[in-house]
Amino acid sequence: METLPERENVGLFDDRYRAFLETIVQVRPRLHRYCARMLGSAMDGEDLVQDALFQAYRKLDTFDDSRPLTPWLFRIAHNLCIDVLRRRGVRVEAELSAPSDETVRPVEPAGPAVGRALEQLVTTLPPKERACVLLKDVFDYSLEEIAELVDSTVGGVKAALNRGRGKLSAAPAAPAPRARPPVSAETAELLRLYCERFNRHDWDGVRELVSADARLLFANGYAGRLAEAPYFSKYETVPERWRMSAADVDGEPAIVRSAWEDETWRPVSIIRVEIAGGHIVRICDYYWCPWLLQSTGATLRDLSSH
Repeated sequence: METLPERENVGLFDDRYRAFLETIVQVRPRLHRYCARMLGSAMDGEDLVQDALFQAYRKLDTFDDSRPLTPWLFRIAHNLCIDVLRRRGVRVEAELSAPSDETVRPVEPAGPAVGRALEQLVTTLPPKERACVLLKDVFDYSLEEIAELVDSTVGGVKAALNRGRGKLSAAPAAPAPRARPPVSAETAELLRLYCERFNRHDWDGVRELVSADARLLFANGYAGRLAEAPYFSKYETVPERWRMSAADVDGEPAIVRSAWEDETWRPVSIIRVEIAGGHIVRICDYYWCPWLLQSTGATLRDLSSH
């Protein structure tokens, strides 16, 4: 799985940055929903949103306060999404070879009922069509606003919408599964042991599974070496009852934190781990990002019995 480069500057999470995050609390889940569908992964989407917000934070002195903040944030996030998709080579040839005629016969959207089904299917489209369909049919932006966001013309947006809607109307009812290598038995066992020991608060046992120079990103709170962070002691102080379980999240092995609510365990957040040489080398804990599960309907599959 390709991820964005980890930000080494721990000072990123200073008081000014936290204040900036607080001002966009209503926008952030929508940004994540867009990025997750553009990239086809809830966790990739959150990594990109955090990078986009940091870029926006650094550019605040150039932002025109008379303009709305949300489209500006969406454009920054959109451009980063396109950069990632281009690096991955996702349907680049299809995008380049798509017809440029702006008089394509209109294809009407399926209506508000498309909802989650459209968001799942849209990942089969080339990047520009994907963006235009999401921005118009999911987020209800005007053609003029979309043209500005994707750096196109109204005619170009109309053409991309028509092509994208036409492909979606002819697509099967469910998207094809993402092509990923199967989870190895070694990876599944490592995650199982990690969760088992984490749930027992056996921190020495957990550290045996983690490399000495492992990195930690605790979303909105810390970025640096795991050994220098009070990560495990923080979980000792969490007031709610919780447990960790190994899971497949949108096709990627990860860890899901569940909380005991209404006499049942409910998934509330995701932890992404990277493994190399039989050890965990990077942990991204999205504790403060519940929208990863709420806004995208990320699919979960238990790996404990893998």
